[in-house]
Amino acid sequence: MNIEEKKAFNTEFQRFLWSSILIALSACLGNVVDSIIVGNLIGEDGVSAINLSKPVIQFMFTISMLLSTGASMLVGMQLGKKDYNRASYIFTLSTVFCLVFGLLETLCGLGFTDAVALWLCDNELLFVATRDYLYPLLLGAPAYMLSWAMANMVGVDGSPRLVSVAILIDNVVNLCLDIVFIQWLGWGIEGSSSATVVGHIVGIAIMCWHFRYPSHHLKLYWKGEKMFTVFRQMVSQGAPLALASISLTALLLCANNIVLSTIGRTGIFAFSVCMNILYIYNLFISGTCRTIQSLGAIQVGKGDNDKFRLVIGKSFRFITMAMVITCAIIWLFPETITRFFGANETSFIQEGVSALRIFAISFVPFCYIYVLMIVYKLYGHHCIALFISLALSLTVIPVLWIMARLAPSWLWYSYLIAYAIEAVTIAVIHKTTHVKFELKEIKNN
Repeated sequence: MNIEEKKAFNTEFQRFLWSSILIALSACLGNVVDSIIVGNLIGEDGVSAINLSKPVIQFMFTISMLLSTGASMLVGMQLGKKDYNRASYIFTLSTVFCLVFGLLETLCGLGFTDAVALWLCDNELLFVATRDYLYPLLLGAPAYMLSWAMANMVGVDGSPRLVSVAILIDNVVNLCLDIVFIQWLGWGIEGSSSATVVGHIVGIAIMCWHFRYPSHHLKLYWKGEKMFTVFRQMVSQGAPLALASISLTALLLCANNIVLSTIGRTGIFAFSVCMNILYIYNLFISGTCRTIQSLGAIQVGKGDNDKFRLVIGKSFRFITMAMVITCAIIWLFPETITRFFGANETSFIQEGVSALRIFAISFVPFCYIYVLMIVYKLYGHHCIALFISLALSLTVIPVLWIMARLAPSWLWYSYLIAYAIEAVTIAVIHKTTHVKFELKEIKNN
């Protein structure tokens, strides 16, 4: 690659990265500020109720990821090969599948809202808030599904900035309606999830504008190989990410129950604050992974190993710098962060400060491991990617369980211990299996 090509590629990388960062930033601010608003308008239990509902949101995200993230990788590869008809066919089926599964989630969830809320939380004080938050969320499941799917597809089709704007406006609408629904209309915690659904609908409408651009390649296209064949390819491509998300759903559920039973309301509030801070780390993970999945997948389709390695190297350098800065801020201002989420009682503040400083470090290996999973997947090392996707969350559950029983005062260290174990395991597997990072020819995948 000559100097001019490298300069052009660097510009393209920065465009994808910062557009992806802006997408993740708006989503991050939406979630974090949403919890801050709820904490200050409703109280600590409102923040806890949102966190207790996260397994349901994560489950919806898992299905969307399985059907759209894997599909977007396939679409990126087809665009790299300039096979626009097949890219459009994959896009069409992915969109239809997301809508159908969203409607099924709505129908199944609405009939069992109380049962789902009781499954998530058996604490009498938190049950009602959790149930009330869940109802609008389940009603808007198709909007959740389609929003995440459209963001992936429109971004890989060449409009990452439009996706950034759409998600930014989505979250601005959400936050503004939070105040309207919760405070002015008196809807309580239901107002928070209702605002989120309306924001997603607005974001979808904005992303649809992409299909009016003359430069777009994707369209509704119904001709191609058998639907089941494409579905299998989507699922296969998205399986590591989806399994990681399923594992995270299980982790959220188990962790909420363990923390609530071990430390109580102060513990679940502190844990909720830490999970909101994880959104800050996810800001960098999501931006980096979107760049690798979009720009990287195009290089895979072209078979350009040098440019793909360049994408990977730049991505890891960026995420390292971002994590150092984030950790430093959390360590310096843990009490201020805890108070932002509506904590007023001394016990809630002290528990939040203790948990935040430990989690700030714990999330660092998580970020590296997650990005590494994407790299293994695109290089064709599916088994290792699958192992990482499962181990990311499932390693934490037994460690949490053991710590809760043997050393409850050290419970917050469970995540750090689990990720350290996984990092060592990945290094051993990589070395013993003699894995090579070289692009392989991809056929029908």
